[in-house]
Amino acid sequence: MTENLIAPPYFKRLKAQRVACLTYHKHPGENWPEDEFYPHQVTLPSGEQAELKLAERGHCLSNGLWVREIRKLTQKGHQTSIIGTDYRSDMIPLAVAMFARWSQENFFKYCREHFGLDKLVDYGTEPVSESTEVVNPAYRQLDSQIKSSQGKLNRLLARFATLTLDAPIEPKKVEPFLQKKAACQEEIEAFQEQIKTLKEQRKRVARHIKVKDLPEKDQFEQLSTQSKHFIDTIKMITYRSETAMANLLRETLTRPDEVRSLLRAIYSSEADLITDHEQGTLTIRLHHLANRSYDEAILKLCNELNTTETQFPRLI
Repeated sequence: MTENLIAPPYFKRLKAQRVACLTYHKHPGENWPEDEFYPHQVTLPSGEQAELKLAERGHCLSNGLWVREIRKLTQKGHQTSIIGTDYRSDMIPLAVAMFARWSQENFFKYCREHFGLDKLVDYGTEPVSESTEVVNPAYRQLDSQIKSSQGKLNRLLARFATLTLDAPIEPKKVEPFLQKKAACQEEIEAFQEQIKTLKEQRKRVARHIKVKDLPEKDQFEQLSTQSKHFIDTIKMITYRSETAMANLLRETLTRPDEVRSLLRAIYSSEADLITDHEQGTLTIRLHHLANRSYDEAILKLCNELNTTETQFPRLI
């Protein structure tokens, strides 16, 4: 949520209920002096250590509510701002929580690219709950007509504004110009009247209706969600497992940004699966990768995984 016409009263209502808010400030105004920013060592949710240059001030919203404003200064001099009504917490945890929000977007981006998070599991459909509210098709049609007419009106107004008489003021020149101007004015008035009528019609139509009230021709079903939710849960658990292994490898590699690509290389490489039914063990023997540093990093990862003594129920 950004600070707009809704945010200040929303902040005030939640504050009255003793609920603290923290949000990105989209339009923070003028930059603060750079000498207000001091470096702080922080630990990101991924476990990485980073240095953030932070500064804090009080900020008064349009409704008179005072909030905390915390800004981060980037290496290029850009200032990113957050505001909140948590007056007690230390500045650093608040900054880390908000400025690390990109990790959520990176999660979905990575899962779409490498885990197929958005892929269909099946093509089955299921009925939509009758109590679900959807946009009224009649409202959508009227709204589309209004936007189309408004676009045409804007182009006419722009054309009307450019109509000027550059030639000398003579009857032969002025008369055609006035006729052209009048014709354009008539078109503008016609569109204005049409838009006014459409808006009046739209006011009398509900914007949202329940699925059960949809006309028969607009009835629809939704894709089956049960199996997709189950598969997506497995994918997210897999991602968390990969993240745990990435945190172990990050300390070993000289370039931490290569951790994910190294793990993907391990997953796609050949391996020997050795089972011992008497001992109840499964040994996974990996083949050597492209360079020695990768092998050393994987050796440490394997040692860490072995210490967990993970139990596989089917082997017991």
